[in-house]
Amino acid sequence: MSEQRSDARRNRQRLVSAAAEAFATVGTEASVADIAERAGVGKGTVFRHFASKDELLGTIVGDVLDTLLRRGEDLTTAPDAAAALEAFMSETIELQAHDRAFCEVVAGTAVGDRRIRESIAALEDVVARLTARAQSQGALRPDVTGDDIVLLLSGIYQTAAPLSATRPELWRRYLALALDGLQTSAARTALPAAGAP
Repeated sequence: MSEQRSDARRNRQRLVSAAAEAFATVGTEASVADIAERAGVGKGTVFRHFASKDELLGTIVGDVLDTLLRRGEDLTTAPDAAAALEAFMSETIELQAHDRAFCEVVAGTAVGDRRIRESIAALEDVVARLTARAQSQGALRPDVTGDDIVLLLSGIYQTAAPLSATRPELWRRYLALALDGLQTSAARTALPAAGAP
């Protein structure tokens, strides 16, 4: 019995690892057959551990969001708030550049997943706190909001994504340009109101 549980645990770990790789490279369209093949198990084994592909996807992306959330929480206590915000933005965009499913899910593919919705809401709260801390230290324009930063995270990646095959680090240039515009020294005029989403 114990050996069966160990086998089941190993199979689950192989499945999660294979699914993370498949979703990162192919996106949410990765098939259960592809994931099973990468894991070296049959499709039936996938469904013994996960009720559906959506459940498996939610597990993978939820784990990524949790890791990102822990990193953001750690950065909210960093002494240099501006450097902390920059590090969080850089790491989040780099994650988007290497994980297609993460981008697709966060953009709305799996908004029905309660764990994903809650993690995204918690992440937005962390971004708001990172933003407020940078402002309190005088490093960030006072008219910038956490929502602005969240939208920039997606926008910077989306701007560079079409050229990622030939210029994979292009997003770093646009992040630097955005950060320059966010600094207090660049705040020459107030931003117009964002309006209703």
